[in-house]
Amino acid sequence: MLQLDQSKTEDELTSESWLTKVPLTSYICRKLGHMNKVVANADEAIRDITHGATIMLGGFGLCGIPENSINALVAKGVKDLTCISNNAGVDDFGLGLLLHTRQIKKMMSSYVGENAEFERQLLSGELEVDLIPQGTLATRIQMAGMGIPAFYTPAGYGTEIAEGKEVKEFNGKMHLMEYALHADFSIVKAWKADRMGNLVFRKTTRNFSTSMAKAGNITIAEVEHLVEPGELDPDEIHVAGVYVHRVFQGSNYQKRIERKTVRLQN
Repeated sequence: MLQLDQSKTEDELTSESWLTKVPLTSYICRKLGHMNKVVANADEAIRDITHGATIMLGGFGLCGIPENSINALVAKGVKDLTCISNNAGVDDFGLGLLLHTRQIKKMMSSYVGENAEFERQLLSGELEVDLIPQGTLATRIQMAGMGIPAFYTPAGYGTEIAEGKEVKEFNGKMHLMEYALHADFSIVKAWKADRMGNLVFRKTTRNFSTSMAKAGNITIAEVEHLVEPGELDPDEIHVAGVYVHRVFQGSNYQKRIERKTVRLQN
């Protein structure tokens, strides 16, 4: 266990010659080796994802998806996966790659309109699909991270979504009970992270990822920039490292645009 001189203040400790270029928090983290959550690459990060696992994958459309981890899952060949994601990528990118190789058994999503292979597998009965209203999907994930087992929502009442679900009236309006949504693994892609797993997302890439990072038994984060502890502004951290188990420096991001619009259509 790290022992610090209790007779000195933090200012005195940080003024020591061997600490002048390293914040005290960084020094402490380096001494506490178990706090370093960095792994070498995507292959190591997903090493214990096995057949039949339930996985959450961050992203909205193609924005902020964990590209490196998805490619690693394809290469590993794990099958019968249940994937929880806002959408299913496109035919040749994102989760569409896992659909193409028949590695996904079930999709839990809110929008699937940009993937022809997804449509084909759904209509042919090859793929189990649970379509969830987008707000309900987001809240079910959020509730899992908050430790709330269930909640009520009016979304879906009177539709096929309500079949088999508990219904209750609140203030004259009918609501469905929805359960929190957990996963064996949550995989997200962040802009920056430190070695302790604190995550910073860039603009709309937060989407579902900040909630998913808190809803998995094991959370994996791939990032564009990996920095030392103390380099991130605490006020800019979107997900605290306590939720993250593994982090790695990603590479070769394509960041595709799903539909590019350069002028108004008539």
